[in-house]
Amino acid sequence: VQLQASGGGLVQPGGSLRLSCAASGSIFSRNVMGWYRQTPGKQRELVASISSGGRTNYAEFVKGRFTISRDNAENTVTLQMNSLQPNDTAVYYCNYRSIGYDVWGQGTLVTVSS
Repeated sequence: VQLQASGGGLVQPGGSLRLSCAASGSIFSRNVMGWYRQTPGKQRELVASISSGGRTNYAEFVKGRFTISRDNAENTVTLQMNSLQPNDTAVYYCNYRSIGYDVWGQGTLVTVSS
Protein backbone atom coordinates (compact mmCIF):
# COMPACT_ATOMS: atom_id res chain seq x y z
CA VAL A 1 0.00 0.00 0.00
CA GLN A 2 1.25 3.47 -0.89
CA LEU A 3 -0.16 6.79 0.21
CA GLN A 4 0.03 10.09 -1.63
CA ALA A 5 -0.94 13.15 0.37
CA SER A 6 -1.53 16.66 -0.87
CA GLY A 7 -3.04 19.98 0.13
CA GLY A 8 -0.82 21.52 2.78
CA GLY A 9 0.37 25.09 2.70
CA LEU A 10 0.25 28.48 4.36
CA VAL A 11 -3.01 29.92 5.62
CA GLN A 12 -3.94 32.83 7.84
CA PRO A 13 -5.57 32.27 11.25
CA GLY A 14 -9.25 31.58 10.81
CA GLY A 15 -8.71 30.21 7.33
CA SER A 16 -9.34 26.80 5.81
CA LEU A 17 -7.34 24.10 4.10
CA ARG A 18 -8.22 20.73 2.67
CA LEU A 19 -5.86 17.77 2.83
CA SER A 20 -6.30 14.77 0.58
CA CYS A 21 -4.71 11.35 0.62
CA ALA A 22 -4.97 8.64 -2.00
CA ALA A 23 -4.17 5.02 -1.25
CA SER A 24 -3.02 2.60 -3.89
CA GLY A 25 -1.88 -0.98 -4.00
CA SER A 26 -3.39 -3.92 -2.08
CA ILE A 27 -6.28 -2.15 -0.39
CA PHE A 28 -8.34 -4.28 1.97
CA SER A 29 -12.04 -3.55 2.03
CA ARG A 30 -11.95 -3.19 5.82
CA ASN A 31 -9.50 -0.50 6.83
CA VAL A 32 -9.09 2.71 8.73
CA MET A 33 -7.59 5.82 7.20
CA GLY A 34 -6.73 8.91 9.11
CA TRP A 35 -4.64 11.98 9.64
CA TYR A 36 -2.05 12.55 12.33
CA ARG A 37 0.13 15.55 12.98
CA GLN A 38 3.50 16.22 14.53
CA THR A 39 5.43 19.27 15.64
CA PRO A 40 9.13 19.37 16.53
CA GLY A 41 9.87 17.73 19.85
CA LYS A 42 6.41 16.23 20.21
CA GLN A 43 4.93 12.85 19.49
CA ARG A 44 2.76 12.30 16.49
CA GLU A 45 -0.88 12.65 17.49
CA LEU A 46 -4.18 11.60 16.00
CA VAL A 47 -6.19 14.34 14.34
CA ALA A 48 -9.03 12.28 12.88
CA SER A 49 -9.70 8.86 11.45
CA ILE A 50 -12.47 7.17 9.52
CA SER A 51 -13.16 3.50 8.98
CA SER A 52 -14.22 1.94 5.72
CA GLY A 53 -17.65 1.67 7.30
CA GLY A 54 -17.75 5.40 7.92
CA ARG A 55 -17.11 5.51 11.66
CA THR A 56 -15.18 8.64 12.57
CA ASN A 57 -12.93 9.51 15.46
CA TYR A 58 -11.72 13.04 16.20
CA ALA A 59 -9.22 14.50 18.59
CA GLU A 60 -10.87 16.85 21.05
CA PHE A 61 -8.85 19.79 19.80
CA VAL A 62 -10.37 19.60 16.29
CA LYS A 63 -13.98 18.75 17.05
CA GLY A 64 -16.29 21.20 15.37
CA ARG A 65 -13.51 22.57 13.15
CA PHE A 66 -12.22 19.65 11.10
CA THR A 67 -14.19 17.10 9.11
CA ILE A 68 -12.86 13.84 7.77
CA SER A 69 -14.48 12.02 4.88
CA ARG A 70 -13.59 9.26 2.48
CA ASP A 71 -14.42 7.81 -0.89
CA ASN A 72 -14.10 4.04 -0.73
CA ALA A 73 -14.41 3.65 -4.49
CA GLU A 74 -11.42 5.95 -5.02
CA ASN A 75 -9.57 4.93 -1.83
CA THR A 76 -9.17 8.53 -0.80
CA VAL A 77 -9.56 10.34 2.49
CA THR A 78 -10.03 14.07 2.88
CA LEU A 79 -9.57 16.32 5.89
CA GLN A 80 -11.40 19.63 5.69
CA MET A 81 -9.83 22.00 8.18
CA ASN A 82 -11.70 25.17 9.12
CA SER A 83 -11.04 27.89 11.69
CA LEU A 84 -7.34 27.08 11.64
CA GLN A 85 -5.22 28.50 14.42
CA PRO A 86 -1.46 28.95 14.78
CA ASN A 87 -1.26 25.93 17.08
CA ASP A 88 -2.57 23.79 14.23
CA THR A 89 0.76 24.35 12.51
CA ALA A 90 2.35 20.94 12.03
CA VAL A 91 3.33 18.30 9.55
CA TYR A 92 0.24 16.28 8.80
CA TYR A 93 0.57 12.61 7.94
CA CYS A 94 -1.92 10.36 6.25
CA ASN A 95 -2.24 6.85 7.68
CA TYR A 96 -3.73 3.60 6.43
CA ARG A 97 -4.36 0.60 8.69
CA SER A 98 -5.74 -2.82 7.91
CA ILE A 99 -4.83 -6.38 8.80
CA GLY A 100 -1.09 -6.61 8.36
CA TYR A 101 -0.61 -3.01 7.28
CA ASP A 102 0.22 0.25 9.04
CA VAL A 103 1.31 2.67 6.33
CA TRP A 104 2.27 6.34 6.53
CA GLY A 105 2.28 8.97 3.84
CA GLN A 106 5.13 11.39 3.32
CA GLY A 107 3.71 14.24 5.39
CA THR A 108 2.47 17.64 4.29
CA LEU A 109 3.25 20.87 6.09
CA VAL A 110 0.42 23.07 7.29
CA THR A 111 1.46 26.52 8.48
CA VAL A 112 -1.06 28.84 10.10
CA SER A 113 0.37 32.31 10.37
CA SER A 114 -0.48 35.90 9.66
